[in-house]
Order: sequence, then structure tokens, then C-alpha cells
Amino acid sequence: MPAEETETETAKLPKRRKRSWHKRLTREPPPASPPGTLILDSSAPPRMFVIDYSPDVVVEREIQSLDEAVEYLTDDRPSITWVDIRGIGHRETFERIGRIFKIHALALEDIVNVPQRPKADVYADHYLIIGRMAQTNGDGALCTEQIAILFGKDFVLTVQEEPDRDVMETVRERIRHGRGTIRTRGADYLAYALLDSVVDNFFPLLERIGDRIEDLELEAPKAKRAVSTKIHDLKRELLTLRRAIWPQRDLVNNLLRDDSALITKETRIFLRDTYDHAIQVMDMVETFRELTSGLMDLYLSGVSNRMNEIMKVLTIISTIFLPITAIAGIYGMNFHHESSPFNMPELDWYYGYPYSLALMMGSVVGLLIYYWRMGWLGKRSRDEE
Repeated sequence: MPAEETETETAKLPKRRKRSWHKRLTREPPPASPPGTLILDSSAPPRMFVIDYSPDVVVEREIQSLDEAVEYLTDDRPSITWVDIRGIGHRETFERIGRIFKIHALALEDIVNVPQRPKADVYADHYLIIGRMAQTNGDGALCTEQIAILFGKDFVLTVQEEPDRDVMETVRERIRHGRGTIRTRGADYLAYALLDSVVDNFFPLLERIGDRIEDLELEAPKAKRAVSTKIHDLKRELLTLRRAIWPQRDLVNNLLRDDSALITKETRIFLRDTYDHAIQVMDMVETFRELTSGLMDLYLSGVSNRMNEIMKVLTIISTIFLPITAIAGIYGMNFHHESSPFNMPELDWYYGYPYSLALMMGSVVGLLIYYWRMGWLGKRSRDEE
């Protein structure tokens, strides 16, 4: 076959959809790479924001260079500095972040090379938390992204995978308006508040999924083809949520058990509440997964019932026409009636044709009445009554 024909035939083939694992493998360092290898594939610098606050003063601004954040990170400032990085991929920026915050090479690798399994790692002078945020995009589809929370004595660094959305606006509002005690506590409390916001954001997503399950409970018995697709999509979303929340529950549990000096006893008390929320989310996800499996069984039962009804109608039609076919077959036999008085003598009868039609009609009416009395046509069966 010529090369041009081969290329043409190849172009006609449908393109394979990239799987999620394919994206994951492309973001992993090559085998046997040295520790701390960064996989960065974007030249666009991320968006960067700084919130520096104390009990009385709050400074919030977007910065164009990390050098603008250095002035807030000096030891002589009695404040907490939150540096928020939105977007991953610009090598110079993250190498600079590693030098400014003195981030361990392995910690910086976990921040940049996404996706990572949610976890918590403690280093000499900072603590790293890797989590996953769950939210819906503009089309209403569920999506998750990685968030890294690195905090030390008086700073918190957050790195978000995507630059255009997050779930931490409520924490920013608490800082701006001084609600609660967030401005009077340390960096570990801010890290807790951010992690708690990530976990709590699962609840509105699960509420919407619960509403979808209730709607599908009404649609599933109708056995429409679109229902199976909706159930399948719902199961995939619940699996995505389960993969996101299950390790985060263990993450919060590890934070509670860790005796690092970076987390105070007062903050651990609040982390218990976050752990309870993670358990509640996990229970809701497992419950919804069981309900979704039941929806698929209900859908298949509806399909089976619909098929039984179709087969019932076809069987009734076949049995109605069976005596008609028998009568037509009998009178369609080619026996010469002049050869014997027993060879279909009614062929010479004056009313033979109307009689055969009346016999056919009578058999049809008789069967319809019988089926109706048995409850097979428009009436419940005797057992149901």
C-alpha cells in the first residue's frame, strides 16, 4: 500500500481519548531521576497574591515578582504572611520560591509535580500539606485539583494547580473583616483554616449529587437510555470524590497525631473538627455510591420489565392471529371436493365465506375477552387483586 494511502487511512481513524493516568505519567519524573527533579512545562508565570495581617492591620495585594513578598517575610514584622501562588509550571518562579522559603528539595518536588496523593510531611522548619480541592467548573462538571499548603513559624505558602478557581475565598473574607480569631492566631491556625475550607467544600458538592440521585430514582424505572449514562457519570464523580477525600482523612489524622512544634495544642483541637468533617464526607460518599449502585439495579429492572411488556404484547398478538392462521390454512388446502363428499363440502355452501370470516372474528373476540378477564389486557391479574 502506498504511503499516502496509509496516512489517509490513519487520519480517518478516531482519535483515542487521553486517560487521566496518561496525564499523570507525563507529569512524573523519568525513572531513576535524582530526588527533587521538577517537571515544569509552562512558560507563563503564575498569579501571585500576598495577605499580610496582624490583629489590627491587613495588607492584601497582587504581586508581579516574588521580591515584593520578601519585605513581608522579615523576622522583625509581628504579622502572619500568606503568599498564594495560582498556577504551576514556571520554573524560574518555583526555583525562586524554594530559595526564599528554604523549601526542601523533596517538598518542592511534591508541590510542583502534580498530582500527588494527599499527605502531610514535616521538615526542619516548615510543614507541608498536600490536599485536593473538589469543585465544579463552568459547565457544572466535577473537577479536582491539587493544593499545597506549606507553613512555618510566621508564614503560609499555598500553591494551587489551576490559576482561575479555588475554595478559599471564605478564609480571605475572615481575614479581611477579622471574623473569629483567625487574625490573633499563628500560621498553623491559618493552615488549619485553609485545610478545613478544602474539606468543607465537599459538602455542597455532595448536596447537589444527592439531588441528582433523587431525580434519577424517578427516572430509572422508566428505563430511558440517557438514564444509564447519567448513572455512569455519577458513579465516576463519586469515585473521584472518594479518591480525593479518603487520603485527606488520613492526612488530618496524621496532623492530630504529630507532635511537631509547628502545630500548637489549640490548633489540634480545631483539627479534630476537620477530621470529623472528613469522616462525614467519607460516609456520605460511601452512602451515595451504594445508592448509585441501587439505581443501576433499578434501571436494569426497568429495562427488563419493559422488555417483558413488549414480549407480552407480541405474544398476545401472535396468539390472537394463531386461530386465524389455522382457519386460513385449513380452507387453503387444495382438496378436490368432487372426489369425495368429505373433501371440504362447505366449499359449495352458499354462506361458506362469511362463515369462515365470522369464525375468525369470533376467535379473535373470544381470545380478547379471555385475556381481559385474566388481567392481561387493561386489568390487574387475579393474584394482584
